[in-house]
Amino acid sequence: MTHQKRIFSGIQPTGQLTLGNYLGAIRNWVKLQDDCETLYCVVDQHAVTVYQDPQNLRQSTLEVGACLMACGLSVENNILFNQSRNPDQAELGWYFNCVARMGWLNRMTQFKEKAGKNRENASTGLFTYPNLMSADILAYKATHVPVGEDQKQHLELCRDIAQKFNNDYDCDDFFPLAEPQILGDATRVMSLRDGTKKMSKSDPSPASRIHLTDTVDDIAKKIRKATTDSDVLPTTPDGLQGRPEAKNLVTIYSALQDQSIEQGLQTVGGMGWGDFKRELADVATAHLGGISAEFNRLMDDPSYVDTVLKSGAEKAKIISQPILKQVREHMGFLQ
Repeated sequence: MTHQKRIFSGIQPTGQLTLGNYLGAIRNWVKLQDDCETLYCVVDQHAVTVYQDPQNLRQSTLEVGACLMACGLSVENNILFNQSRNPDQAELGWYFNCVARMGWLNRMTQFKEKAGKNRENASTGLFTYPNLMSADILAYKATHVPVGEDQKQHLELCRDIAQKFNNDYDCDDFFPLAEPQILGDATRVMSLRDGTKKMSKSDPSPASRIHLTDTVDDIAKKIRKATTDSDVLPTTPDGLQGRPEAKNLVTIYSALQDQSIEQGLQTVGGMGWGDFKRELADVATAHLGGISAEFNRLMDDPSYVDTVLKSGAEKAKIISQPILKQVREHMGFLQ
C-alpha cells in the first residue's frame, strides 16, 4: 500500500512559546505547509500528564493557537486544531496502550528525565505519553513527522507500534511507518543565561528565554543581558568550541537569517560583544516583532482563535473517523 504523504506534529500549551520552539519547530512547519497535507495540533491532552489549572489550560491553548497563526501557519493551508476536540486520538491511544509493551516504555529516556527520582509519584499518563503521541500521528496515517532530538525515540516507538499492530491483526501496511521530517540543520537553542542548558518554557528565570510574544524592547533587553564570555567572536565555527554561550548566540543570529553558522561568522566574526549584541538585537526584533504584533491582534478576538481550532478539529475528524472505523474492524469490535 502506498500511503499519501501527510505531515503531523503537535506542541503542548504549557507556558508561552519561545524562540527555541520557533527555530526548532514552528518555522519548519511554515515551510512545509505548501508541500502536502499538514495537520498541526495543540496537544492539550498531553499537557495534563502533569496537573494544569483548568482556566490556565484553556487560555494557554488559545494563546498557542494564536501564536502558531502569528508565526505564519495559514488556516487555509493547514489543519490547525486542539487535541481534545478529536476523541479519535485518545481512543486510538488506548488501543496502543494494549499493543505497546512495558519494556518499550521503560526504555523511554524522556520519562526518566521528567519523573526524576520521584518516579513512583509520576502519573501513569506521563509513562504512557508516547503511546498517545503515536496515536496522534497514526489516527491520520501521517507519513512524516517534524521532530526534535528529544522526540526521535518516541517516533521510533510509534514505528514499532505501527508494525506490531499490522502484524498482530494481519493487516500488512495498514499503518505507515512514519518517517522523521528533517529540514536543514537542526537548530537547538540554548538558555540565554546558561549556554549548556536548552532554552525552556519552565526555566525559573524569564531572562533565560525569548518569548514569541515579547515586545521588541523585551527582546533587545534580554539579548543585552545574555551571558557571554570575555573573548571576541571567532571568524570560523572551530573557534566556538568550548564557548557554549558564544555558540548559542551565533546560532540564534545565523538561524534567524537562514544562514549556517559559518556564513553568520563571515559577518560578525571579530566583533566584540557590545557590537554583536546590538546586531543580534536588530535582527531578532526585525524578525520577531511582527509575530508579537500579530499575536496581540489575534488575541484581541479570542473567539476567532477558538473558532479556527474548532473548525480544524472537524476537518481532522473527517480524516480520522474512517481510519478508526477500520481499526475497530481489525480488532474485532462490534460497530
